Order: sequence, then C-alpha cells, then structure tokens
Amino acid sequence: MTARSIRSTAAVTVAGALALATAACSNPGSTAGGSGGPKDSAVVGIAYEPETLSPLLGYGKDGNSKIFDGLLAFDAGMRLKPALAVKLPRVTDGGLTYTYTLREGVTFSDGVPFTAKDVVYTYRTILDPRTNNPSRTELDALKSVDAVGDDTVVFHLKYPYAPFAERTVHAIAPEHVAAKQDVNTGAFTSRPIGTGPYVLTGWSKGEKLSFTANPTYWNGAPAVKKFTMAIIKDDDVRATRLRAGDLDGAILPPNLAAGFKGDAAKKTWTAKTFDYRTVTLPTHHPVSGDTAVRRALDLAVDRRAMVDKILEGAGKPAYGPVPTDSPWFAKGTERRHDLDGARKILDEAGWKPGPDGIRVKNGVRAAFPLWYLSGDKLRQDHALAYASDAKKAGIDITTQAGTWEVIEPRMKTDAVLAGGGSPGDPDFDQYLLLKSTLGGDGFNNMAWYVDKTVDRALEDGRRTDDPGKRRAAYDTVQRELVKNPGYTFLTHIDHLYVVNDRWDGLTTQTEPHDHGLASGPWWNVENWKPKS
Repeated sequence: MTARSIRSTAAVTVAGALALATAACSNPGSTAGGSGGPKDSAVVGIAYEPETLSPLLGYGKDGNSKIFDGLLAFDAGMRLKPALAVKLPRVTDGGLTYTYTLREGVTFSDGVPFTAKDVVYTYRTILDPRTNNPSRTELDALKSVDAVGDDTVVFHLKYPYAPFAERTVHAIAPEHVAAKQDVNTGAFTSRPIGTGPYVLTGWSKGEKLSFTANPTYWNGAPAVKKFTMAIIKDDDVRATRLRAGDLDGAILPPNLAAGFKGDAAKKTWTAKTFDYRTVTLPTHHPVSGDTAVRRALDLAVDRRAMVDKILEGAGKPAYGPVPTDSPWFAKGTERRHDLDGARKILDEAGWKPGPDGIRVKNGVRAAFPLWYLSGDKLRQDHALAYASDAKKAGIDITTQAGTWEVIEPRMKTDAVLAGGGSPGDPDFDQYLLLKSTLGGDGFNNMAWYVDKTVDRALEDGRRTDDPGKRRAAYDTVQRELVKNPGYTFLTHIDHLYVVNDRWDGLTTQTEPHDHGLASGPWWNVENWKPKS
C-alpha cells in the first residue's frame, strides 16, 4: 500500500545475515564518505531496497527519486511546485482537463532533450495492461494524455479526480531509451537514465545504490557530488555502522536513535508521517475472518502502551490509515483500550474460554499465526505486544519471523504485521488498502478485506472533486472500519534519522510509509551545502 502502499514493503530483499556480511566485508560506506569522508560526499543507511528503478514499474511515483523528475514536485511543506513543468497545471473543463507547459532546455543525463513525448510515453506505458505496474489503479481517472508540440502536455480525465495534480510528481522516463526495451525486464529497470539531480553509477543489489551529481541538471549541479545509499536491513547493524563512522546518516528506531543524543557531531531529525503499523486479519481464515474476533482485537490492543514503550513516544495511536492529527481523520472513531469489552464481544458471539483460557467456537480454537519481517525490530515488538494483548482476551496468536518471500504466499490466510501510509489525499492509501477487488493483488488489500459500503465510499471519494462529498465518503470508510475492522491498526510512527552535522540545508517532509530511500533528511540532498 504506496503513497505509498503496503506493497512497497516488498522491496526488502536483504536477509539479516547478508546485512551483517555487508557490514563486515563489503562496507559500502568506505568508498564514498562516512564521517571522515570528503565534504562533497555522503553515505546514508537505509532499510529497504527498491524492486526496480524504472518509473514505468512504479519507482519515483511519489517524487524524490533522485534519478528522475516529475512534472511537479513537493516542497518541504508538501505543497506542489513546478519541476519539469514551468508552472502548476491549468485545470479546465470542469476538472477533466489538465494542461502543463514544460520547461525548456532540460536534457536527460545522456544529453538527449526532454520533450512532451517523454511524458506521454511514460503515462501511456503505465496504463498499458502489459506493464507490470502494481500502482496502475492510482491513475484510474486518466482517460488519455497527448502532446501539443514539444512543450505542452494535456491530460484528459474520465471523471473529476481531485488529487490528480499530486499524481504528476511521478517520475518521467526517456522514451528514446525505455521504448527500445522490454518494459518489464529490460536493462532500464536497473540502469536508468533520467533528468534528475543525480545519475546512478551502480546498484549492487542487497548492498548499495551509488550516485554521482548530474553536472547538467536543469536546477543546478548539486554540491554533494557523490551520494551512496547503503542497504542495511538490520536496525542494530545500521546503528553500529553509523557509530563506527561508515555512515553519514541512517534511519533508526527510537531506542537506537536515543543512543546518539550525547554525540555533538550528530543531529537527530524527526519526520512526521502517515506511516502506520497494522495487523492484517485475513478474511479467509476462520478466526481472523470472524467479525466478532476482529472487533474484540480492536478493543483488546493497548495502542497507547505501544507508543510509550515501543516507540518511546515517537508516534501516536492509530485507529485507521488516517492519522488522528490529519484534517481527514473522522472524529469519534478512536477505539478505547477495553479488555472487558473485548471479552464481552467474544462471549456474545459464542467464543467461549476453553480449559487453557483460549476461546473455542464450534470446535475451532481462537488461534492464528502472525508474521513479521525478519530483522525489523519495530515490527517484532509490535507483533509481540499485540499477541500479548490478544492472549488476555483469550485469543492465541503465534508470532513468526520471515522474509517477504516466505510471508507473501501465506498472506491469504495468515496475519501479517504490515506497514503502509501515504500523505496527501486519502485516496492514495485507502483505495489500495481496502478495495475488495484488489484482494490478492500482490501487497494491495493484504487482508482480502470485503465490505460493500467501503467499496462504494472509496469510489464516491475518488470520483468527485466536491470537498463535502469527498469528506463524507472517507468519513464513511473510517466509521465502517470500526464496525468491520479487517485490520487492527496499532500506531502511526515518527521517522527518526541521525545524521552527521556537517551540512546546511537539511529538512524533513511529512513522510509516507516508504522511508529512507526517497524520504529522510536526504529527500533534498541536491540542495545540501557543506558547512565551512
């Protein structure tokens, strides 16, 4: 789910052992910076690796891709600003036509001029059903896209889609390169060419992504000339590498970030997010698919304790995909921690305590497995706390760690400690998370959630630009999740980054679930300046 969808978490491909081996042997930070490196180089530690670097397959769909640009971009306050377009779009025809005027003099990193045909090619290819883009439904409103000369692009929509301009932060691919290859398997997927501030110089899968500054970048060559993203899945290893000087910055869980508070050479950055942790409750499991069990778990879980103890205050309780401080949050949908209420729901539904305290109904024991991603301490801690709370209500949850390769085939029947969340419009995350027709579509709707009222509200919210109607639709979605919670939402997590304090220009944005790769204080690394 990718502003960021749960699907994006599938990008994790490095096992803990590999991360340790990388730390001990290959040491990607040793060649391009670290705390003792040159001022024009930076190495940062991230947890997740992309599946692809092709915009045609979903990379850079929410901006900040480094290699590419979109027509528009987000500033530090998440306001839209021009990028490859010279200004914000002209919207006409009752919200059905968006016209963009393109920036002149922009070239791809291979020297070929950027034109309107590249924009048309990118969007048409994404919409082609032969393209393996998991986020195609995000452009469902798009009817057609056309070039008018080299400097104008016109998008025609099937219905007024209020957040369409935000969709045009999507990275633009070069037709002259990508169109000559297989869109799904060609070399462009791992050796891309773009208009962005950086050029990819290498991708050692499971180890690092290396970039060099684009000297002909239309917005000025970056001062940080070499930039490396070290892929280190294990939280402890990232902290160790940062402390050892191999990294200039890293994303860390709260307990590990706290260990750097006394380090005067480093600064901790906190980013507010839409990133949530949730437990999928698969419809196809006889226990997790039972509405009474779902409602009971929603009350049994102690969200505040998770925020205080697991996140050390760096976050807030989650009652759905929308954070409680968002203007889109439906007031009154907060769920209290009520263990007695959870037990009452189960009693009334016929789930009676057995000799061992675990409930049974019609010979079915109230038990199911809960998977979490190996090496992810925050997910592990959330899973263990959730299982402990469930046990108090008489539900036996067995936590198990695994890679996505192990977890994904089990998602139809087994619960997963998942993550998701996208800032901006509520359509961005909720449609992929909850739409019944997306059950089984990779990492979209992982719980195979089915609710006709929610389906209708998701379509209503997506297919109008009337603010009042949209608010009513997403209010309905959130209130229906109280009645039929196909997921147990646990916490919204602040992202913490520890960075060497040797550059000016660092800021953070409100971040999606995807963190570290396109987010973090290095979302605008092209604007960093070495401190004198």
